[in-house]
Amino acid sequence: MSSTIVFIGLGAIGLPMAESIARAGLPVLGVESSSEGRERAATAGISSVESLADAGPLSTVVVMVATAEQLSTVVETALAANSVAGSRWIVMSTVGSDAVHREAARLGAAGAHVIDAPVSGGVARAATGDLALFVSGADDDIAAVRPVLEAMGSPRVVGESVGDGQSVKVVNQHLCAVHVVAAAEALALTEALGLDPAFVLDVVGQGAAQSFMLGDRGPRMLQGEDAPVRSQIGIFVKDTGLVAEAAIAAGISLPVLEAARGRFLRADAAGLRTRDDSSVIETYRTVGA
Repeated sequence: MSSTIVFIGLGAIGLPMAESIARAGLPVLGVESSSEGRERAATAGISSVESLADAGPLSTVVVMVATAEQLSTVVETALAANSVAGSRWIVMSTVGSDAVHREAARLGAAGAHVIDAPVSGGVARAATGDLALFVSGADDDIAAVRPVLEAMGSPRVVGESVGDGQSVKVVNQHLCAVHVVAAAEALALTEALGLDPAFVLDVVGQGAAQSFMLGDRGPRMLQGEDAPVRSQIGIFVKDTGLVAEAAIAAGISLPVLEAARGRFLRADAAGLRTRDDSSVIETYRTVGA
């Protein structure tokens, strides 16, 4: 692929994803609205512009924004510039199937093609180009962008329809949310029992109770306010909302998800929205938790 890959959203996970594409030998131009983000990109060797309107002709576009509203704004900017005909858009944000259907219809009407490819793995795996990608869309479109997808991780085709990838990501986020809160609750119990949480984390992490989230978030839970921000509480507020909406549409009750969502909402209400999601453990440390 010789055309420049336009990568929209150079945040905590977007920048290392763009770097992975560049390491694969593909030309990348970032689009990032914040000056701080553009400075970080420059330090990482990624050229960037402030707006999609400044990106020039579009061929392959990767979108890694945070919300459905941001995705809609990006699409509106592209449509206003009449620059989408013939382009392929890889939507990697977790925004839910309804949002992807809606924006794919708008882009499709203007002659663009959309590949739905939300990711899992977090910042650490983004940095190593080892993300899990839940990919859906037309076979020809997926084949055309496969080098871009493979540069970022392991693409798994999960369906032929745009939106199927988002549905799989909803299931993924259900499990992730529950596992993070379960880890927080277990470590809070450890503290209440007067045990050394670091020691217990090491011990149980060697047995049947081990999980990725326990091993990854557990140490950060013990760091408290000093924990680095890898994924914000606000992301799980958004994502558990998407899971809850999908469950309502499907007519299924998810009481375990609702319990976990309640903890993230409590953390958000306590002013922890921009803290690392491991900070959900703080909801067990407050009076009356």
